[in-house]
Amino acid sequence: MAAGTMPAGSTRPALRVAVVGGGPGGLYAAALLARQGHTVEVWERGAPEDTFGFGVVLSDETLGGIERADTVVYAALGAEFVRWDDIDIVHRGRLLTSGGHGFAALGRRRLLEILHERCAGLGVTLRFRTAAPAAAALAASYDLVVAADGVHSATRQSGAAHFRPTLTGGRCRYIWLAADFAFDAFRFEIAETEHGVMQLHAYPYSAAGSTVIVEMHEQVWRAAGFDLCDEAESAARCAKIFAEALRGRPLHGNRSAWTEFRTVVNERWSHGNVVLLGDAAHTAHFSIGSGTKLAVEDALALAEAVAAEPDVPAALAAYESARRPAVASTQRAAAASMRWFEELAGYVDQPARQFAFNLLTRSRRVTHDNLRLRDERFTRAVERDFGCPDEHTPPMFTPLKLRGLTLRNRVVVSPMDMYSAQDGDGTPGDFHLVHLGARALGGAGLVMTEMVCVSPEGRITPGCTGLYTAGQAAAWTRIADFVHACAPGTALGVQLGHSGPKGSTRLMWEGMDDPLPEGNWPVAAASALPYRPGVSAVPRALTTEDLASVRSDFAAAAVRAADCGFDLLELHCAHGYLLSGFLSPLTNHRTDAYGGPLENRLRFPLEVFDAVRAVWPDDRPMTVRISATDWAPGGTSAQDAVDIAAAFAAHGADAIDVSTGQVVADEAPEYGRSYQTPYADRIRNALGIAVIAVGAISSWDDVNSLLLAGRADLCAVGRPHLYDPHWTLHAAADQSYEGPAAPWPAPYRAGSRKPPSGRG
Repeated sequence: MAAGTMPAGSTRPALRVAVVGGGPGGLYAAALLARQGHTVEVWERGAPEDTFGFGVVLSDETLGGIERADTVVYAALGAEFVRWDDIDIVHRGRLLTSGGHGFAALGRRRLLEILHERCAGLGVTLRFRTAAPAAAALAASYDLVVAADGVHSATRQSGAAHFRPTLTGGRCRYIWLAADFAFDAFRFEIAETEHGVMQLHAYPYSAAGSTVIVEMHEQVWRAAGFDLCDEAESAARCAKIFAEALRGRPLHGNRSAWTEFRTVVNERWSHGNVVLLGDAAHTAHFSIGSGTKLAVEDALALAEAVAAEPDVPAALAAYESARRPAVASTQRAAAASMRWFEELAGYVDQPARQFAFNLLTRSRRVTHDNLRLRDERFTRAVERDFGCPDEHTPPMFTPLKLRGLTLRNRVVVSPMDMYSAQDGDGTPGDFHLVHLGARALGGAGLVMTEMVCVSPEGRITPGCTGLYTAGQAAAWTRIADFVHACAPGTALGVQLGHSGPKGSTRLMWEGMDDPLPEGNWPVAAASALPYRPGVSAVPRALTTEDLASVRSDFAAAAVRAADCGFDLLELHCAHGYLLSGFLSPLTNHRTDAYGGPLENRLRFPLEVFDAVRAVWPDDRPMTVRISATDWAPGGTSAQDAVDIAAAFAAHGADAIDVSTGQVVADEAPEYGRSYQTPYADRIRNALGIAVIAVGAISSWDDVNSLLLAGRADLCAVGRPHLYDPHWTLHAAADQSYEGPAAPWPAPYRAGSRKPPSGRG
């Protein structure tokens, strides 16, 4: 088919298309659009042979799309690919190999040659060594302008007011180099130098060449003096550091320079008839794959949209709608992977197999279940090191001992406020008996109450429960007795807290954090700062006498909790409630001994902890829930969170329940799957204390993955237990586990097998 004509039977006119940027994404978009009969012109500033980097990795999914769209390009690529299945990880001299992963790569220069040939054969006009006209001029002269001009896109910058880009720099420096031999596998190697930890990422791209990326934290990079090295010296020094991996062979560059990775996000990908593609629209850290992969997939989606939609505006809208979810998912995974490598120094002390598993699952795209399918032998070895009793016991059903309490499995039913205390007097009733009893029967190792308030003024709402009267204690005893009698082996934990500035509000479903219309009680806090300025009541700043009274309230509630028979006590120091308000610099503006530096902000929460620990039975564990970040500028930092956890651990906390946020109303959380677990991970690997991970952990596969990677010791699962009170038992059934860590209650055993879903 000649360029400029449409397929037989089509009544749509051919488009005039301008492509800015002659990288793989721009060239492939040009070829696909030319195949549809459009007239396409490409502008590329460099020469045809110019490129950066060396190899390109493409997934089977991407190759499948190429095969469906253009068999000519697919066949040409297939003739060039080198393929391999293994990932080698070298940790302190020990080589660990995991197989079954499946990679395909080729040289970047050869990829460009294939695309040049395909474009030329389809009549695409290729202008090399030629800067493209301004985007506005192209938009006026062409029907469609494809901006594939890379991470430093001039098109994006000129239209920044509309595209609204955000560029975020990483904390590491890296350099693209090459070796003139082929590695046998994708290789990750760690070098612990006098300056700090450095890492090598390497993979083959031809029978005689490999891409080698060397990366390290910026502080390490500066300490090692790489900021003063040119390309040749950098290559020589890196080759010396990783001499064993390179078998003593040299490294060389290709216009290589140390750089920081920049994550590009745009609110919009198109403006009029101009559309962003590839790195101009989005970037994802190289540690989870190639930016070329994303750009090629963009080109496929754009061509499909142009072919399917009636006009350019509709096509660009369809393209963005189709690609945004996939790109957002990739960017979340890439961000997790990038952070993992930025914090690599915190993991190097892990046992070798756990370290390797942690690395392989760092982005959360590869999971325990997925890795077991790829390489069962490797995964079984990791499970044995973890302590799984046998090959039939998943990690989540491995017991954990905290003081005198042995939890039969690693699943926790999260504390979840129910706002259902009877008669508004803080007493749990039949609802709580059924609610907590059902979840205890459902198999979790530990079931937590909601936040149980230590005083009438410490309630969040009139529907919140308390433990400040004998009647409340009797009601909680009834619940604890039921759990211990009818769900033997299930531990019941109580979370004690005080609402602070977030109290005297309506029930959640009547208006979360909205003040009561009547019947309010006075609220108090570390400082006289309302939770929602202009909406929430202004709290009273607690005096020294008030602090003593609050300490006594917590201790008295702890005595009652012990008498009720609770197995574990958690002190709530998170989510902007009273004790949390002392910890965060955003909510503690005190000028006395309880304000200012973190040491002072910790003083009162630690006093409360000590008062509770003194009356709580010595053989029963205590945990502390913290908000490890406020998701707001100037709030609790990552190091603050570690220091807070360390302080509680030094005072006798047996585990830290690591949550985030809800401290200030103007927070901006980074939601996503398991989005809070990196904070638990950081604390666990910095301090060696047991941690409870929380936050959008929704599958048993996530639980197993987090545990095996050493990111958590327990996983708190909330909303899934509201959806399914027997979530843990069903997780056991799904994994064909029938052992002692997840026993079905005798009356329910007949239902322990999943019923058929249909006639077949």
